[in-house]
Amino acid sequence: MKVTVFGTGYVGLVQGAVLADVGHQVLCVDVDEKKVAALKAGQIPIHEPGLDALVINNQQLGRLQFTTNAAEGVAHSELIFLAVGTPPDEDGSADLQYVLAVARTIAQHMDGPRIVINKSTVPVGTADKVSAVIAEGLAQRNLQHAFDVVSNPEFLKEGAAVGDCQRPDRIIIGTGNPASEAKLRELYAPFNRNRDKIVMMDVRSAELTKYAANAMLATKISFMNEIANLAEKLGANVEAVRRGIGSDPRIGYHFIYPGVGYGGSCFPKDVKALIHTAREAGFDPLLLDAVEARNLAQREALFGHITRFYEDRLQGKTVALWGLAFKPNTDDMREAPSRNLMEALWAAGARVQAYDPVAMPEARRIYGEQPGLQLADSPEAALRGADCLAIVTEWQVFRAPDFDLLAQQLKDRMVFDGRNLYEPGLPRSHGLGYISIGRPAVKPPAA
Repeated sequence: MKVTVFGTGYVGLVQGAVLADVGHQVLCVDVDEKKVAALKAGQIPIHEPGLDALVINNQQLGRLQFTTNAAEGVAHSELIFLAVGTPPDEDGSADLQYVLAVARTIAQHMDGPRIVINKSTVPVGTADKVSAVIAEGLAQRNLQHAFDVVSNPEFLKEGAAVGDCQRPDRIIIGTGNPASEAKLRELYAPFNRNRDKIVMMDVRSAELTKYAANAMLATKISFMNEIANLAEKLGANVEAVRRGIGSDPRIGYHFIYPGVGYGGSCFPKDVKALIHTAREAGFDPLLLDAVEARNLAQREALFGHITRFYEDRLQGKTVALWGLAFKPNTDDMREAPSRNLMEALWAAGARVQAYDPVAMPEARRIYGEQPGLQLADSPEAALRGADCLAIVTEWQVFRAPDFDLLAQQLKDRMVFDGRNLYEPGLPRSHGLGYISIGRPAVKPPAA
C-alpha cells in the first residue's frame, strides 16, 4: 500500500520506516529542509536503536522516501498519517497548530478520497477539529471529496520504539467508518498475524486511550516515589516493598521502580494535557494533580539528599554526574531530571562533570558554554577531581562500576544514586558512602 506520513520525529520516522520495512511504499513529509536533506543522505536526527539501518536500507530499496513538498505527499496516497508535534501550550494544553496546519494542507491539495490518520497524541475532540478544517478547506475550493479522520495513537517507548512498532502489544483504531477500518486492517496485517492485536473503538475513546495509558503509567511511578519517600521517613527499604507488592499479579513489577521522577516528551506533557482537558470539561482531576505534584517534587529528591549530606555547603564542590538523558537508549533531555539536578547544583555554587553515552551533544546544545558544566569522555573521566558521584540515568554501562576506583577518585567517597542501581552493602564494602531513593543511607566508613 502507498502511505504518506507528515512529520519525521520519533513517531513519524519510526512508523514510516517500519511500514516501509514490511513492503509498503512510504513517503515522509517534513517542512524542515535541512532535516529532509540529512535523511536523504542517511543521517538520522535522533538516537533510537535500530532506526539508522532501517531507514537507510529501506531508502536504498526505494520503499522509503522523504520530501518537503506537501502537495506531493497528499497526492502520494489515500492514507495520510499525521505525526507532527503537539507541544504543551502555556496553560498545559496540547498545542494543535501543527496538526491543524497539516489538515489545511491536505484540504488544499487533495484530489479525491482520503483517510487521515491521527498518530500524534492529541486531546479528545481533535478528530472533529481536523474534520472541520478539511471540510472548510474543501468548501473554499468548491469540492466535496469524501474523507475520514481516524484516531490511531502510538504506543512507542523512546529507546525501544522500533521494536514496539514492529511488535505492537495492541493497535488502537478509532473510527466508525467500515471502509476506513478495512483499509487500516490491510495496512497493519503484517503486524497482526500471530494474534488479533487490533482494538476497534470510536474516535473519542481512542483519543482518550492514549492519554489514559500514559497517565496510568505516570501514576504508578509517582505512587512508588510516594512510598519511597515514606520508606525513608519510617526506616523501611522501598526495594523490599517493591518486590513484595510486585509479586502480586494484580500489581506486577512494571513501572514500580522508585527514582528521580519521570521526564521526556510524553508523560509530563500528556499528564498536563489531560489535566487541562478535565478542567475544560468541568471535572476536577484530583488524582492527576497529585501525580504531577509528586513528580515535580521527586525531581528535587537527589539534590535534597546531596544538600543535606553537605549541610547546605555546596559552594566549590564538584559533582560527577552519570546520565543526562531522561532514560537509557535515547539522547532526549526534554524534562530530564538531570536538568533539575544540574541547575540546582549550579545555583548552590557547585560544578558538574557529566557523562552520558549519547546525550552529551544535546546537553551542549541546551546549555552551550555553561561554566559550571564539563562534559567528560567516559564515566571514569567524570570522576577526576570530583567530591561525589550522582547517578541519574540507569544506562547499562553504569551497572557494574569499579567501586575501588570510585573510592579512590571521589574526595568525599560518596555516591548518590537516583536509580537504586546497587545493593547498599556493595559500595560500603569498598569504602564508599551510599545514599539512594527510599532505602536507608550508608555513610562512608571513617578514614
